[in-house]
Amino acid sequence: MSVLVTGGAGYIGSHMVWELCDAGEQVVVVDRLSTGFDWAVAPEAHLVVGDIADRPLLESTIREHKVDSIIHFAGSIVVPESVADPLGYYENNTCKSRTLIETAIRLGVRNFIFSSTAAVYGGAGIEPVREQAPLTPESPYGRSKLMTEWMLQDAGAANPDFHYTALRYFNVAGADPKGRTGQSTKGATHLIKVACETALGKRAQLEVFGTDYPTPDGTCVRDYIHVSDLAAAHRLALERLRAGGSSLVANCGYGHGYSVLEVIDSVRRMHGADLNVRMGGRRAGDPPSIVANSQLAQRELGWVPARADLDLIVADALRWEDALSRRNAT
Repeated sequence: MSVLVTGGAGYIGSHMVWELCDAGEQVVVVDRLSTGFDWAVAPEAHLVVGDIADRPLLESTIREHKVDSIIHFAGSIVVPESVADPLGYYENNTCKSRTLIETAIRLGVRNFIFSSTAAVYGGAGIEPVREQAPLTPESPYGRSKLMTEWMLQDAGAANPDFHYTALRYFNVAGADPKGRTGQSTKGATHLIKVACETALGKRAQLEVFGTDYPTPDGTCVRDYIHVSDLAAAHRLALERLRAGGSSLVANCGYGHGYSVLEVIDSVRRMHGADLNVRMGGRRAGDPPSIVANSQLAQRELGWVPARADLDLIVADALRWEDALSRRNAT
């Protein structure tokens, strides 16, 4: 039996593939390589280049590789882009997920793990957010992910042999501590990625989007989670489902928020030099603050974060950004 990882050539997906291969799993990846890279996929995994909207491709891949579990990362993730192109996001994140879920159930795949997001909560406030908080997404991105959660809930209720885990990520950052993969997409909008690029001279400046939010220093506050800790949470979720665990929705974060300016200060410390920062206006779809309560994930999955330190996250990201520069130079 094997695990199918959709979007497994992308940032989080490639870390997941390495995590699974390190654990001795048989892994097959489906990725259209729109933002991912074939070299980021662990060599032990089998890469199928294609779109999850391609039903015949999905069916043949699941059958050929005897897939018993799916971990679904494929999708679009940029909040302002979703505001500008909502229908594109509903197509890529929601409609294609429906195709994947339907195909999985029809072919008898029992375990499904979904890459959801804290954006389903909207502007939930500075206190750690529990899974029972109101679901009021403020962007098409958040709504497109919430729709997929609803589909999983309904599909699970209608199909007793199908169980899922939806993990609501907070702000994912950092890179594989072994230097095998990291955030490599050109034009990425993740704050720590952009700050590291600016520190290393790949960008002329870093723009801060909004300085008048109701937060301690006026900039947005986020809960940053190391990508390797997130991959470990998925592996534990898979183990739980295979052991007969029921369907679950759980947050993945550290329970502590950092402002944009605090992140910039961390990059300065870890890089050892200043970077050019420009203060700008607010960006559409950005809530002021959102911080996770992840006690449910820790209790149900036995998840114990290993890299819950902002400076450590930034240091790993900087090392990867430097390594990426050398890769691109060859």
